[in-house]
Amino acid sequence: MLESTILLPLMIGLLALFLPPRFGRVLLVATAGAHLLLTFMIWLGTPQPLFPDFFNKANPGMLVVLVTSFIFACAAPYAVFYMKEQKIRKERIFLGCMLLFLGTMSMAALAENLVVFWIAIEATTLASAPLIFVHRSKQALEATWKYVLICSVGIALALLGFFFITFSMEQAGLNQSLTFSTLNRIAPQLDKLWLKTGFIFVCIGFGTKMGLAPMHTWLPDAHSEAPSPASGLLSGALLNCAFLGIYKVHTIMALAGLGMFSSNLLISFGLFSILVAGIFILNQPDYKRMLAYSSIENMGIIALGVGIGGMGLFGAMLHLIHHSLLKTSLFLSAGNIMLAFGSKLISQCSHMPRLLPKTFGCFFVGCLGIAGLPPFGLFLSEVLILFGAFQQGRPVIAILFVLLLILVIAGFSRGALAMSFGQANDQATILIREQTSRVLPPLALLLASIMLCFWLPEPLRQTISDSIIILGGSIHG
Repeated sequence: MLESTILLPLMIGLLALFLPPRFGRVLLVATAGAHLLLTFMIWLGTPQPLFPDFFNKANPGMLVVLVTSFIFACAAPYAVFYMKEQKIRKERIFLGCMLLFLGTMSMAALAENLVVFWIAIEATTLASAPLIFVHRSKQALEATWKYVLICSVGIALALLGFFFITFSMEQAGLNQSLTFSTLNRIAPQLDKLWLKTGFIFVCIGFGTKMGLAPMHTWLPDAHSEAPSPASGLLSGALLNCAFLGIYKVHTIMALAGLGMFSSNLLISFGLFSILVAGIFILNQPDYKRMLAYSSIENMGIIALGVGIGGMGLFGAMLHLIHHSLLKTSLFLSAGNIMLAFGSKLISQCSHMPRLLPKTFGCFFVGCLGIAGLPPFGLFLSEVLILFGAFQQGRPVIAILFVLLLILVIAGFSRGALAMSFGQANDQATILIREQTSRVLPPLALLLASIMLCFWLPEPLRQTISDSIIILGGSIHG
């Protein structure tokens, strides 16, 4: 049953809220493994949804839930080992909300109905907010408040966008169900003015949750203040769910003959997000905030690839996969660094090869990958987006893209090199020795990304192909 990937973590998460933490930890890891197994079975099989008007195994959503389930399976055991060193108040709430977060993200990924999708995205905010506030500091309170307030406003705007899309259907005299597949089918008949208005609101609304600039202001604070396992999920999984809302409505726009309008809007948001992220990364003193701004940059690249179309669409989907794997790995490694040095400042975390050799290996290689350097997956996806821009007759966009990437690489390399090879200062001390149990999860995510650079399994390749073909995307160009 398709809905089992949603119901399992939701029910176990509610149960974990009332059980002692020692049982909650077992449930967290066991549910993560079971969810991954269920996801693989659904992905490779032909499950029939219990409520086909509400949930469906659509290819973009299936890709997102597959990536989400895998990174959660790595983050869950890491969270257990992390909590042994980092004392977390109200551990039951943390464990329960982690599982509820997984359930709501799965719900968003598999949602077929517009209203169900909106409810799921709103639910991800409610489930993840306690994860940001878990340390109960003044900074955590501010970050949580900004997250809830800004994202709620954004999601309200997205709901207004859905209303306009519904109104475009009524203006055309159509009385159909509010499902994405139905809207795709009747897209040419929809009222163009209201459909364009709806997309603008959806793009701004879900773009807020996705972290596109200038609606990104909640993201650096939230990702910086949340515990590392939660930061990894916020960056590697949640942003993808919000992207789905924009992608699905962009598909409706393209089928309605308004693809150029929505593409230009996505390209604009994408380039501006990369620019803003690159500027803030350049002199960023906090390595967790540096990773957070990198998420804004990479969401911008995904939006840009989708807007460009053609080969750029394939590049965008590859980028989504590799960014999720690499960024979650980096946030988990950042957790190890913070446990060891007791600081989020780059200046206080130098000389890592000698002090934290295992974590250094994961973190430094992950930084090379997330910066988009060859031979890592993000380099390939960015090249595909670049080729896609030339293929679609947008050379100016291609040139701007390259210049902005140089800015990002310069800033990210500066911080990564300072942490990896900078001279240890008088304040640099190791509080906690690194443990293999806390290095293996980020290593597994890193190796998964490296493996996918050289071997893309046929079922995964087919899923990506099926996700982009409706928009005219192609793997082969």
